Amino acid sequence: MAQPDPKNLDLKMDAAGVYREDVYTDRKVGTIRVMKPVNSDGKDDASRATLYIGEAQILTPVGALPVTFEIQAASLDEAIKNYGGAAKQGVENAVKELQELRRQAASSIVIPQGGTGLPPGGLGGSGKIQMP
Repeated sequence: MAQPDPKNLDLKMDAAGVYREDVYTDRKVGTIRVMKPVNSDGKDDASRATLYIGEAQILTPVGALPVTFEIQAASLDEAIKNYGGAAKQGVENAVKELQELRRQAASSIVIPQGGTGLPPGGLGGSGKIQMP
């Protein structure tokens, strides 16, 4: 895979899509990020909805895997109440993605250029072991 050329990167923020972020945690189960829409001057933008983003971790044999998911809610109180169900769905989605990635990796067969990887003409044609 080719590395991106830093000279050609367009790293401009979207002034119409800015959010202020507040983080809440119970220090036991997870975190809720409240994404409050603001204008580029920092004032609240009432034309866009506040987003509630949940975060959790699942333990895997190679370490903790962060899981992020949206929580359907109209307030922080509602987001706290809906956290468990949204987290369960987020973890299920992450597990499905991992299984799909594992399936894709297991089914990807790399064939060397030239087809079989054997010299032209195969193994000598007779199927018998030949000594040089």
